[in-house]
Amino acid sequence: MTRPSASELLRRYQLRAKKSWGQNFLIEERAYREIVHALKLDRERTVVEVGAGLGTLTYRLAEVAGHVVAIERDRDLCALLREELGAPIEGLCPIELCEANALTYDYAAIAERAGGPVALVGNLPYQIASQILFRLLETPRAFTRIVVMLQKEMADRIVSPPGEGAYGALSVMLQQAGQVRLVCRVKAGGFLPAPKVDSAVLELVPYANGRAPVHDAARFSAVVHAAFQMRRKTLKNALAPVADAAAIAHALSVTKIDPQRRGETLSVEEFAALTDALDGAGHA
Repeated sequence: MTRPSASELLRRYQLRAKKSWGQNFLIEERAYREIVHALKLDRERTVVEVGAGLGTLTYRLAEVAGHVVAIERDRDLCALLREELGAPIEGLCPIELCEANALTYDYAAIAERAGGPVALVGNLPYQIASQILFRLLETPRAFTRIVVMLQKEMADRIVSPPGEGAYGALSVMLQQAGQVRLVCRVKAGGFLPAPKVDSAVLELVPYANGRAPVHDAARFSAVVHAAFQMRRKTLKNALAPVADAAAIAHALSVTKIDPQRRGETLSVEEFAALTDALDGAGHA
């Protein structure tokens, strides 16, 4: 069966991409192939698609997966998906269509129903991309891997190593949560309509308990964000909002981190050690 293109589907259902929702539909075949390959699917695996859109990726997932859960909150697109993919199609695995919000969906329940962790894929709108990622990582054991399309700038920030200009709180938090890598880059022309910026596909394989041992995740987040709040400040000054001077001095001494260093130079492991040392010394 030949799958209609994105432009054909929009014309057939008299729809337009909703700019306010950040809708840009992928049309580049190379990107589709890279995404599906990164997911490492087989006929025994369940995959969850966040933002199924026109179903163009959904169809490709169903060719190789054992079960597809397609989540979409746009009512018009849900009607299209039900019409195009709601009935069984020869050669495709079962497709479960869910009209729901990706920010509030119960992903742990899907994994439980599937009998184990599932793969997840999605083209994430820029304005809520980080929110969705952190929502997914609230239940890291629910996922084997997460493959998402992001604006290139955000993807570059997430995979950036310490010492580079793009390295920041988002880099540390997501690298603590999972192993990250860039799968491919996609030019603006690879979407319909074309956005104003390029995009990139990111793969994240969640750690069951984090990359580095952290006893208090909320405390770790507070320390990381304080370290980057004023990037030009040295650690002994930047950490003032989360601990008193004596505690900061003690923690830096215990971890052998130079007080004159800045947050942008610390590794994930150093942030984890510093957080626990601050807690051991007492904090504000």
